[in-house]
Amino acid sequence: MAQRFTVAIDGPAAAGKGTLAKLIAAHYGLPHLDTGLLYRAVGRKAADLGLDLDDPDAAGAVARSLTPSALDDGSLRGREAGELASRVAVHPSVRSALETFQRDFAGQPAGAVLDGRDIGTVIAPDAEVKIFVTASPEVRARRRTDELAAKGRAPDYERILAEVRERDLRDAGRATAPLKPAADAHLLDTSEMAIDAAFLAARELIDGFLARRG
Repeated sequence: MAQRFTVAIDGPAAAGKGTLAKLIAAHYGLPHLDTGLLYRAVGRKAADLGLDLDDPDAAGAVARSLTPSALDDGSLRGREAGELASRVAVHPSVRSALETFQRDFAGQPAGAVLDGRDIGTVIAPDAEVKIFVTASPEVRARRRTDELAAKGRAPDYERILAEVRERDLRDAGRATAPLKPAADAHLLDTSEMAIDAAFLAARELIDGFLARRG
């Protein structure tokens, strides 16, 4: 019988945690949740229903009704969805509902892989494997610039670098669930790593845990 385990992957934007989480989930046959899409999905659904995004009761009701299939909407990764997410994310009712969603996902009988910013510290502190993926602000800004350029846009590297640094400060300094590694997380700096190397390093951590557990 396959061993059940949960992998919590945290880290700042553009560090590579999302791609790494998908690869890990596929390799070990585990369900994967990109938790960053949750607030975007709530904002998108509330807007589509014509609700007032500044109404905590309405937004909370949408969050409580959210299903995993809502995360398949390709528009959730766009700028508009990000702006909608920022409006609903301020409501405690939304945060509470989405924390429950994430904990339920992490507690599946088969285990799971979740990536975000507070998985190992808040959502799944008992996860068997915790990985904090990071990279220098300059590398992350370059990755984001290249990503946008590949989509035919003309990004400004210096502006994106400033945004990355500003978001890092905001995420690390927030009063609720600040971005930081869990005490028992493995630090994986991908500044000098291609994704294949990062995936291999993560597999070594997970396989080591599985071997020790027997």
